[in-house]
Amino acid sequence: MDTFLFIIELLGTVAFAASGALTGIEKRMDIFGVAILGVVTAVGGGIIRDLVIGITPPKAFQDPVYLIVALVVSVVLFFPAVRRPLARSQKLFDTTLLLMDAAGLGIFTVTGITTAIGQANCRSVLLLFFVGMLTGTGGGVLRDILAGDMPYIFRKHIYASASLAGAGVFLLCRLILPQSVAALIGIAVVMIIRFAAAHFEWNLPRAQSVWKSE
Repeated sequence: MDTFLFIIELLGTVAFAASGALTGIEKRMDIFGVAILGVVTAVGGGIIRDLVIGITPPKAFQDPVYLIVALVVSVVLFFPAVRRPLARSQKLFDTTLLLMDAAGLGIFTVTGITTAIGQANCRSVLLLFFVGMLTGTGGGVLRDILAGDMPYIFRKHIYASASLAGAGVFLLCRLILPQSVAALIGIAVVMIIRFAAAHFEWNLPRAQSVWKSE
């Protein structure tokens, strides 16, 4: 199981690093900005999670492989020759960004919970839901703030709710299924909800201003 978790965490790191780097590229940042955005997106949620559940220093600094992978992915994507196929179509670019973000969200939601259970001995269901969502969405929130945008989870489509749904499915499935199978199901649920929300433009109800324009 440790090997399985390591592999999917690496995949999540690559996915979120790509998401952050592509956002930086779309904002026309320099190579340093793109690299920082990719790294923060990839490891930011995990660092916040570790601080909440008492793992110090955070895993990202104990094992720098995640930082290194995120940095390499971000720098590689910076070069136009690598991302040239994406540059030919705005739709392809947006689809790739959605795929990377959805994969990272699902993977880190699940690994956030497994880390809380395995390394911090967390047993509170409420805390596990919170930690899963925090790990999955934290990096994206930091990415959007650094990029000068309102965080994605507050403005468009189903996002944090998809993370919570995947967390719930994973916690239920791990009671009756091997943890690796439960993890894959939880990740799939998050990704399916994200894709469906983007396709059908599902949104949570939005607040209406009490002030009417005159």
